[in-house]
Amino acid sequence: MGVSRLDVLYRRLLLTKLFIQGWGKPEDLKRIFAFRKIIGNRERCKDLVQRDYPVFIDKVEDHTDCKIHNGHFISPLEHFVPGILPAESVKARFQFIVPKKWKRHRPVCIHLAGTGDHFFWRRRTLMARPMVKESGMASLLLENPYYGYRKPKDQLRSSLKNVSDLFVMGGALILESAVLLHWLEREGFWPLGMTGISMGGHMASLAVTNWPKPIPLIPCLSWTTASSVFTTGVLSRAVNWRELEKQYAAHTVYEEEIINMLEYCGTDSFRMGQEFVKNAPGSFDRLTDLYLTHDLLDLHSPKRDHQMGLRSTCSQPGTGDHASDSALLMGRRERDGLDQMLSAVSSSRPHLDMLHAKNITCGAGQRHSLQRESLCFMKGVMDECTHIANFSVPVDPSLIIIVQAKEDAYVPRTGVRSLQEIWPGCEVRYLNGGHVSAYLFKQGLFRQAIYDAYDRFLQKYSSL
Repeated sequence: MGVSRLDVLYRRLLLTKLFIQGWGKPEDLKRIFAFRKIIGNRERCKDLVQRDYPVFIDKVEDHTDCKIHNGHFISPLEHFVPGILPAESVKARFQFIVPKKWKRHRPVCIHLAGTGDHFFWRRRTLMARPMVKESGMASLLLENPYYGYRKPKDQLRSSLKNVSDLFVMGGALILESAVLLHWLEREGFWPLGMTGISMGGHMASLAVTNWPKPIPLIPCLSWTTASSVFTTGVLSRAVNWRELEKQYAAHTVYEEEIINMLEYCGTDSFRMGQEFVKNAPGSFDRLTDLYLTHDLLDLHSPKRDHQMGLRSTCSQPGTGDHASDSALLMGRRERDGLDQMLSAVSSSRPHLDMLHAKNITCGAGQRHSLQRESLCFMKGVMDECTHIANFSVPVDPSLIIIVQAKEDAYVPRTGVRSLQEIWPGCEVRYLNGGHVSAYLFKQGLFRQAIYDAYDRFLQKYSSL
């Protein structure tokens, strides 16, 4: 299956850059990586958030079919990793849309925001209000750190300044979701579940891994890890690779300390990369064709096969002129090969390969070597904090319904472990088209997946 032309063209219209200030402070990266090892284990973190954690309602708005409660609480992340959140993000804000008439039980679904989804109006209009009318289901909309009222004053729109900001956002949302689930339980709402679209779906998936009870989960347009999003997806061309490469070359802390904190995120991805190298030794020469097919993504491919420690290899971001859109939609086999090579960094000890990578010399010289090392480092740190395999399996994966777009160019699935393998028993539904078209025109199918997951929960756990 190819990639959506609409996804590619839509991304070209957006000129904003991501991670303009680089990786983030090395100390912040080390602190959030250390905390990830706690929240990645449900048994270790299930008691981090108190059941009676304080939540406050500030205002209630009365509408014809529902009441909208506006509330806030202090993010628990501020207590466990003080100062890691920007001052504007410490206070977590939410809207709770409650139907005036319940149809069956008092179900609530927590919606986490996708990329660019500031404040609440988008989720309220496209998901929450229709769900009140269609099923009598309440929705709780949590505002992401770095977004809306929680956006730092010096941040431009949705453009996170540092790579570490994404990891801080994820850690905060995991704990904040637990606060809200506990609060909803105290208030007598049931059943409870979580959903989100794109980045919101991935964040909801991470949050559910830490909840100690069966819970419906409906992640839409998200997958196993964010690493492919920023290394092979169309968003990769929005990344400020120049600054990332500059910082990686200038500070030895990345290779001497941070790499050693990375943990397992899937030996199967590493094996896929090895198999690609082993079975297609001539493929690297042919990857020069990717100069065209990946130019739109700012990803150029190496011309030769370089042996790197355990034989893992990465492509690197480029800086050449952009090719035509049609070129991106060609060369599927070569694209698959690139994704497989990038997945090789997700080995059981990814830092070993990155340490070896420091001794590489590429055909185009030191510049290509630095590009490759920076991309490998991005893959490693993204997998560390966002790869689903680095977190506990939800209590009952059969309550999970994943909705995916077949031609999603934002969230590549090639060369990445499938969620069915990591979460045995979950269901995946595929929609025709890409990321953008699914978001614009398939909201009704997202809502139907939510209803189906809740029905499944009630069939299995009606006595709870």
